[in-house]
Parts: sequence; structure tokens; C-alpha cells
Amino acid sequence: MTENQTSKNAELTESPEGEAAEVEQLTRVEGEYNAAQIQVLEGLEAVRRRPAMYIGGTDVRGLHHLFVEVSDNAIDEALAGYCSLIDVVLHSDESVSVTDDGRGFPVDINEQAGLPGVELALTKLHAGGKFDSGSYKVSGGLHGVGVSCVNAVSEWLEIHVKRNGKVHRIRFERGVTTRKLEVVGKCNPDETGSVVRWKADRQIFGDLRYDPERITRRIRELAYLNKDVTITFTNERDGTPLQSFHYTQGLAAFVEHLNEARSDLHKPIYFGGSRDSVIVEVAIQYTQSYNETVLAFANMINTPDGGTHLSGFRTALTRVLNTYARKMNFIKEKDANLSGEDTREGLTAVISVKLPNPQFESQTKVKLANIEVEGIVNSLVGEKLADFLEENPPTARRVIEKALTSQRAREAARKAADLVKRQSALENLSLPGKLADCSERDPSKCELFLVEGDSAGGSAKQGRDRRTQAVLPLRGKIINVGKTRLDKVLENAEIRALITALGTGIAYGQEDENGSNGEERNGNGNGNGLPHYNLNKLRYHRIVIMTDADVDGAHIRTLLLTFFWLYMRPLVEEGYIYVAQPPLYCIKIGKDQRYYAQTEPEMESILKNVRRKDVTVTRFKGLGEMNADHLADTTMSPQKRRLAQITLEDALAAEEMFGILMSERVEPRRDFIIAHAKEVTDLDWHS
Repeated sequence: MTENQTSKNAELTESPEGEAAEVEQLTRVEGEYNAAQIQVLEGLEAVRRRPAMYIGGTDVRGLHHLFVEVSDNAIDEALAGYCSLIDVVLHSDESVSVTDDGRGFPVDINEQAGLPGVELALTKLHAGGKFDSGSYKVSGGLHGVGVSCVNAVSEWLEIHVKRNGKVHRIRFERGVTTRKLEVVGKCNPDETGSVVRWKADRQIFGDLRYDPERITRRIRELAYLNKDVTITFTNERDGTPLQSFHYTQGLAAFVEHLNEARSDLHKPIYFGGSRDSVIVEVAIQYTQSYNETVLAFANMINTPDGGTHLSGFRTALTRVLNTYARKMNFIKEKDANLSGEDTREGLTAVISVKLPNPQFESQTKVKLANIEVEGIVNSLVGEKLADFLEENPPTARRVIEKALTSQRAREAARKAADLVKRQSALENLSLPGKLADCSERDPSKCELFLVEGDSAGGSAKQGRDRRTQAVLPLRGKIINVGKTRLDKVLENAEIRALITALGTGIAYGQEDENGSNGEERNGNGNGNGLPHYNLNKLRYHRIVIMTDADVDGAHIRTLLLTFFWLYMRPLVEEGYIYVAQPPLYCIKIGKDQRYYAQTEPEMESILKNVRRKDVTVTRFKGLGEMNADHLADTTMSPQKRRLAQITLEDALAAEEMFGILMSERVEPRRDFIIAHAKEVTDLDWHS
């Protein structure tokens, strides 16, 4: 902002009339507004103008959404019973192809549009065969904008179709047909299928590249959800061999995979059924951990925000376990019922529903909205789970005892939570004594630095901007919340100080039976006895983890991120968590000039440009070695620092990684280290 703009804004603040006039002047558009100004965007131009509306963004997530849309089309053929093999290839030119042995895109002429079916589906929004239940009884792509959007944002897209003994080909560039449908070969009369190959447009996605691991995760997920389908993946870009994914145990194998890093209490429980054209499948397994992992899918589409299928499952689970516990006298007549949080502690579950007309809340399909599904899932899960408990008393006992232990711990946690409860930043509750708070009271302007150790904390307190930056030194390594029960977590002094400083309470275990924690975020609570989580009471909108650039510092960062992930996940979801990136090297030239480098190559690059003899290079062993002005210049000053924002790109991948790194089981962590040892590029050794 220039000085003139600052001055003008000051004048507007003093004069409401002047402000209104200024706003009117800035928003007024010169010229007429008549029919000639109304534009009709032809074909897929609307998608190219506003791609984020259709694919969720033009970032890495949006790029990979293209693969999701095309692979979902192939899966829809599998759901219809016509596809058993899907091949995915990441080509060396950054294009991707998905091949299926389904019925193939229609190649006959659509009389209404005068175009072949494949061209109509790829060039017109809301054109597809999934609005009529005669073509697909079950499908995820009911918005009709899936593959056509991929076409719109691709530099080129080409389709080969096998039908009627012929191989057809059609090609598009940036959504426009550049080569009409033509016959390019022959095939067996009974051979059908499609090959869709596309290259994302650099005009939209820049130099972003596909992540093979992200593609692999989605393929594995689809294979678990479709036990009759085999999916292969070939990464030609990196030269890795073909991988094949096929799981005959389906969802039961899925929960076993999710629990690889946890100690289970029993073998996976699987049941399924159908009612009113809705197919329901559920697999559950309890572990000795204290966290809940529940994944919900509707027509093979992951719904991270849950919806009616998830709420139906949770309601049934709580009801059935309470009924069984009372029937078998685990819960006495005067005792309180198990809460939803109690019945879900240590639970890993996958819920999959298939229905004719799914209603999602948006094109990105994050939440299922079909009201009728809740009752169907509730009823089927209730019946099947009750039967299982009756027929398997030993497993039922272990599950009930786990929930009862959780109930007792929750009561202990409620008492421990009294030590950290904070109703409002304006109340007379004291902040942690070692917190150096800032003077600003607008949370959107405030930052909290979580600093490793008192020495670095002292430098950070001296080098900070006292108006907007607060510092909370943490002593040593906090408790590993990934393998500690809630009541023990809340007894930890460092955790208590952190919760009190932030002011929100904790969000762990506070989802209601509808699978939503929105009420708790707004401060209404759910009556579970713990401090109500309220995002509106967050005192700092930027929380910066600032630790040493060594192994211990990385461990502390991981412990803090585990805490935020399990107990304050909304902070991660809303983008409030950052990691500071302090330099490792200081290059001093003469008496006054200083340069900083985070890596050795960066340091060497600086030295190449310096042609003086009075140069000294210092390697920082930790933040505690930096004086206040060093720390301010390199790590705290908004104009000079480097921060990495922690984002929620893939919840399932994050859940798996925290499970591997922070669980009580050593074997998965050891296997992970062995598998990825060759990828390490910078290892800090301690003698």
C-alpha cells in the first residue's frame, strides 16, 4: 500500500460521506448495459473461465481431481456390472490414461444434438448417460460435468473406443473437437471398452506435476471398495514397474490396511445388505488406540464431510452397543449410557453406500445429502451389528469393555479439563506465565510462536514485534498424544499451557451423532463434559511451530502436529498452522553484510557471488544460538521469513502417516524407514 492510499483511507474513515462517494466512484463502470453486453459462453468456455467452480481449484488438488473424474467414470461401468479391469498409466510426457473394459463411450449419433454420443458427452456440460436410470442404476457422476470438465482444462484429450468390432478415435484440444470421430482399426466383435488419455493444460495448472503416490492411494481405495475389479498402475515417468490392486476381502481388507500401525482387538467385522434400491456395506474393527478413523463413501466417492450415511451408522452403533451392554449387565440400571464418543474410541470403520440418485452438496461431492439414506443405514447396521454381537460374545465383550474404559477416562478427562477450561479471552482466567502475549486483540492480526526451549524463547521474545507476535516457549518434547489417553494428555503441563494460550478448548471426540462438529466450533457444545471447542475464541490466526532444524526439532514438530491433528483438527482445516523454516547458515561479509541460507547448495550459491576475503560462514546448531536480531531477521519478520502452511490435502494419507509415525507399534514405523531410507537427502547426526 502506498503512502497516498494510506492517507486517503484515513480521510475516508473520518468522513462516512466521503467513504460512500469513494466506493461509488471505484465501483462505477462507464458505458451502457444492454442486450449487446450479455455474453453466452459456448461449449466449455465457462469451465476454462472459472475452473475452480468445477474442479475445486487450479492447484495440486484440482490437477488430481481430473484423474478422479476419469477414474470414477470407469468405476461407474464396474458398478453397472460391465467392467472388471482398469489400467492407469502416468506417461513420461505428464499425460495420464485410464483404460477400462466396460461398454465404451457411445459412438452412434444423438439425434437431438446431431453429434456422436462420445463427442456430446465430452463437449457439453450436463450431458451424460447418468440422468436416466436405464443406463446406470448406480453412479457417482450425476452432475454431468465430470469428464467434460477434464476436457475443458486439458491441452489435449484423446479417446479410443472399442465397440461393434471397431476401434474409434476422437481428439479434442482445450475442449474443442479437433479430430472428428473416426474408425482407426478393428477389434473382436465382443471386445468393448474405452481409453481416455489427457494432458493437463499448463495455461491453467502451470508446471504442476502429478504425484504418483496420490494416484496410487486413490487406486488402492477404489480397489478396496470394488472387490470384483482389478486396477493396475504403471508409472512410465519414473520407470517403476506395474502395480496391481485387487482385494477379494473388500472393505474388511480396507480396515486392516488402515490399522496396520495399530494393535487390533478383534478381526474385522463385515456386513452388508440392501433396502429400497440402496446397497449398504460396512466393515469395522476396534483397536487399542484412542482415536477414531471412519471413512464414508457414496457410490465410491469419498465424502470427507460425512452426511446422512455416516450419521445413520453412528446412531445405530451407539444404540446397539448400549442395548447389548444393558442386556448383558455390563451397564447397571442406574448407570449412564455410553456416549457416542465412548462407542467410537479406537474404532476404524469404512461405510460404503450405493444408491440410484445420490445428492451431494457440491460438484466436489464432500457430503451426502439424501435424507432417506440415514434411516436405511441406521436400520441395516442396527440389525446386522446386533446379530453379530449375539453370535460372537468374546468379541462383543472386548468392544463393550473398550467403550466402558473410555467412559471412565472421559470422566477423568472432564476433571482434568477444569485446569485448562477457558470460556473467553476477556475473562479473568490467567494465561500461562511463560507466555509473552501481544498487545493486539484482533486475532486475525496476531501470531503465536511455539518455540523449542527457554533459550530460543528468550531470543524470540526480544526479537518479536510485541504488538502482533506472542511467544510460548515449550520445555522439551511434549507428550505423544497419539498413544496416550485423553485424561493423561490434559494432565501434561505443556499441553495445558498450549490449550489455554489458544483459547479454543479441544475438539477431540466432540462430533455429534450426525457426524458434524459444527456446533462445537460455534460454541454450543454437545454435553460430553469437556470444554466446548469454539473456533471463534481462537486468540491467534497464525500459529507458528518454530523448532531447531535437526532431528530433535523435527520430532517436536511431529509431536505438535499430532496434537493439532487429533485434538484441534479445525485449526489445520482452516489453515491456521504454520512451520517456521529457520536458516542453517549465516554468511557474514565484513562487519555489516549478512546473508542467510537454509541449505548447503543455497549457501554455496551465495559464496560464488562473493569475491571478498573477509567472509565467515556460521552454521547454527539451533535457534538458541541465534541472538534476537538474527532470529527476527530470518524467522520472525513477515517481510523476510519463510513459513510453510500446513494444509489438509488428503485426510486419509495424513491419518495413515500419523498412525505409522506416532502409534505404539514399532514394526510399521521400522518398515516405513527402511522403505524410504534412500529418499533421505539431509540427515542431521548427533554424536
